[in-house]
Amino acid sequence: MNMKPKQPYGNTTNVTKILTSRPYWDMEHVLRNRLRTAPQFVDNIELEAELRGHNGCVNCLQWSDNGHILASASDDFHVMLWDPFRHKLLHDLMTPHEGNIFSVKFLPKRGNSLLVTGAGDSKTFVFDINRQNDNPIRQCSCHLQRVKRLATSPRNAHMFWSAAEDGLVLQHDLRQPHACHGQDANVLIDLRSYMSTVPEVKCIAINPQRPEQLAIGANDIYARLYDRRMISPGNPNRRTEVMGDTVSVTNLIDNIPKDGCVQYFCPGHLGSKYQAASQLGEMYQYKAVTYLTFSPDGTELLANMGTEHIYLYDITRSRNPLFLELPKLPGAAEGSKSGADCSGADASVGAEKTKHKFSPDVEQLKKEGNASLEKEQFLQAINKYTQAIQKVNGKDCAILYLNRATALMKRNWYGDVYAAVRDCHTALRLDPHYVKAHFRLARALLKLDKLKEAQICLEELVRRFPSYAKNPGVLMLEKDIGLEMDKARHRSPCSRMQTETYEQKENYWRTMSIDYEQRYIGHCNTKTDIKEANYLGDSNYIVAGSDDGNFFIWDRHSGIIHSVFQADELIVNCVQPHPYICMLATSGIDHEVRLWSPQSPEKPAVRRTTVVDSIVHDNQTHMQIDPFDSIAPDQAICRAS
Repeated sequence: MNMKPKQPYGNTTNVTKILTSRPYWDMEHVLRNRLRTAPQFVDNIELEAELRGHNGCVNCLQWSDNGHILASASDDFHVMLWDPFRHKLLHDLMTPHEGNIFSVKFLPKRGNSLLVTGAGDSKTFVFDINRQNDNPIRQCSCHLQRVKRLATSPRNAHMFWSAAEDGLVLQHDLRQPHACHGQDANVLIDLRSYMSTVPEVKCIAINPQRPEQLAIGANDIYARLYDRRMISPGNPNRRTEVMGDTVSVTNLIDNIPKDGCVQYFCPGHLGSKYQAASQLGEMYQYKAVTYLTFSPDGTELLANMGTEHIYLYDITRSRNPLFLELPKLPGAAEGSKSGADCSGADASVGAEKTKHKFSPDVEQLKKEGNASLEKEQFLQAINKYTQAIQKVNGKDCAILYLNRATALMKRNWYGDVYAAVRDCHTALRLDPHYVKAHFRLARALLKLDKLKEAQICLEELVRRFPSYAKNPGVLMLEKDIGLEMDKARHRSPCSRMQTETYEQKENYWRTMSIDYEQRYIGHCNTKTDIKEANYLGDSNYIVAGSDDGNFFIWDRHSGIIHSVFQADELIVNCVQPHPYICMLATSGIDHEVRLWSPQSPEKPAVRRTTVVDSIVHDNQTHMQIDPFDSIAPDQAICRAS
């Protein structure tokens, strides 16, 4: 007998009302079909409820497997379990932690009964909330520094992993007895074994589709992806000694992973600058990957980087950093066909115009982008060109890529010039005769301090298009490159980082880092090292918190900001989407947990911010001038996070 209603749930967008109004037998159908996060739901997200009970910053949130329970943990050492649909506190667990709780996880396939916590006291605890008392059923104090993140695998009910600022990743198996400070049989990764710096592991994630893949982020610019099948916990030659309150570790044989067991990921512009400390200055020491997560299908890795942006990596294919890779000119003739450039800058180079036949909607977007660029409204210009590129699906649109490269170079936020280099290469692949793209690429390479590549690019431009040899713009760029090369020859060798001090394999892995596929700009991530970024809405959106008290939602494919919401008085750290429906839980410095879901379109938007451009500009300005040193005394707690 078919008991499901003939009609769907109407036009309502409030998922909580739908869930609480339907019988339990219909819940699974609702969760996995009607309430999948479609664009119309995201368009109507607003604040639904505030969950009050904590007496400190709420540092971590976690949904149960079925999405019926939300766990929150705080500086107050409490873990609270909530009914998210009725906004009720179900259980208040007072933990024995003596430091801020930074991570809480449900162990999968355990009926939402087993919880794991990790905290600033360097300890992890396992709790069975069905027991009459709240004493932990297992505890571990093997870590030497703060435990920042825990990870579980949806396919394994017995194991979890902990990452800490001692540079260690531990693998915990509940089926095996554990004795702290024994032979360290559960050490899976030890960054101290092959890094000359002091490593701190900040975050960890397990691929939900390929649980053998484990990713970690540390206090540097690299996301590391390990194959657990090629590394085993513990080291029979590792000796741990407890002396007072300290623990010393002696490696008789270096615990360095085998070849092929790890792959590094890093934005191309950062990897190239890593060896030039003078270009990053004091800001470099504050870069860290604060959060990692895999896409639901397990093909992508999303990384939130402190004092930088959010980057998406494709882990199924290799994408090398791209600086200079000029396409061959088709045919024998090397003409000088060039697309029209909307900028007055460098107008003396490749100024002749070729008509591009775009559809009216694309032509309108291009026109609006040009107008914004003329007004120096770079964010709007970049968005317009991006929308136009998406509509033409990358075909015969070299001019759109080059115009976007122009806007990126003029805006000059972190990574913009490198993104412009990538756009110039795309423009040249689409039109190898595009003189202006050659010229702009050489200019961008110079700005990236890729002097040799800039010189080669400019020389190749003149070789391919001899009529431009005496062009004023070309001559000026040639002079600029020469001046910078002269400066480079006279620089002190001390300005270069001594990469030879790193272990050989570590240095090799860094040079083989895979570049990003997409980046997400707008938020600010400088004041805490627990700031998250996650997939939202069937992976069509990316969501992350920010130092300005907002959380941002981006279109995953274009990188364009979809919306911004004011969610905390100071800082939003946690953004955890519900596993099945359009509901989002956020938390930060405030003591409240906030729930967000689609509300009626007729209701006024209270928390949605309309001055997006101004917020983004302020965030990027702040990020480039404030590496922690301007934290107010009343925000000092942020530094401890």
